[in-house]
Amino acid sequence: MISWEDFEKLDIRCGTILDADDFTNAKKPAYQLTIDFGEMGIKKSSAQITKLYTKEELKGKQVIAVVNFPVKQIANFFSECLVLGVYNENNDVVLLQPSIPVKNGCKAG
Repeated sequence: MISWEDFEKLDIRCGTILDADDFTNAKKPAYQLTIDFGEMGIKKSSAQITKLYTKEELKGKQVIAVVNFPVKQIANFFSECLVLGVYNENNDVVLLQPSIPVKNGCKAG
């Protein structure tokens, strides 16, 4: 079990995907996402979501991400946030997103 203080250390925000590109150097199929977090700025993330989402349908989609992890290098790419999702019965990632549009950068809690 974690404490409430542990949970409060996570900075989970909503952002809008501006762009999605194929991540050809990744070991597993993935996209390189560019996400707008409003006043927090634009961050990049690698996401293994190619089975359920096309690049075209990702553009403009709001997602939930942890924005205060250290930058992680994946091949030649630097991932600045962790986009959150739920694994379905086929172990594919289904993105978490707000049920109603919100301002980019809004904090989850």
